[in-house]
Amino acid sequence: MGIVLDNAIIIRGCIDGDRRSQQRLYEAYYGKMMAVCRRYAKDNDEALDIFQEAFIKVFNNIHKYGDKGSFEGWIRRIMVNTAIDFIRRAKAGAQTVELTDRHTDTMGSHDDEDEGDSILGNVSYDELLKCVQNLSPAYKQVFNLYVVDGYQHQEIAEMLNISVGTSKSNLAKAKMNLRKFLSEKMAVANSR
Repeated sequence: MGIVLDNAIIIRGCIDGDRRSQQRLYEAYYGKMMAVCRRYAKDNDEALDIFQEAFIKVFNNIHKYGDKGSFEGWIRRIMVNTAIDFIRRAKAGAQTVELTDRHTDTMGSHDDEDEGDSILGNVSYDELLKCVQNLSPAYKQVFNLYVVDGYQHQEIAEMLNISVGTSKSNLAKAKMNLRKFLSEKMAVANSR
């Protein structure tokens, strides 16, 4: 109960523009939210840029929180949306190719159990994060949104302005690439 009270006091202080409350909030959520930003960014500098931009949004909109639901979840959503906006701006003007739904018909559903998925489940978080960083930006976004942040394909499609089929396809390809990266790493480790 003390944590809720502390959060309420810190939130009230932030709404009132109290610098100490803002500093406490920033420090309290830095680690967890930087981890969210790192999943979407290509490197630590980009993750820090996303984090800083998102925290400005947190401070500017904290009065809208309304004490409904998890405060950490509210901040996380701002971080994810800021990361997506950041990536979208970075690739503005770049030509993208969207796969049609017919390309995903032969890939199977994301709910199907792939025998290679066991590889993904048997690695440490840090090792998986390193492999995720090697994915293309489109695959990395969908993988993070679906697997890590728990969004559904319809939500991802709306957020990224792609079709549901493209979201499913990008997830399937992301998993396939991750299995390949991890299999190669395991093969190298076993040959030593």
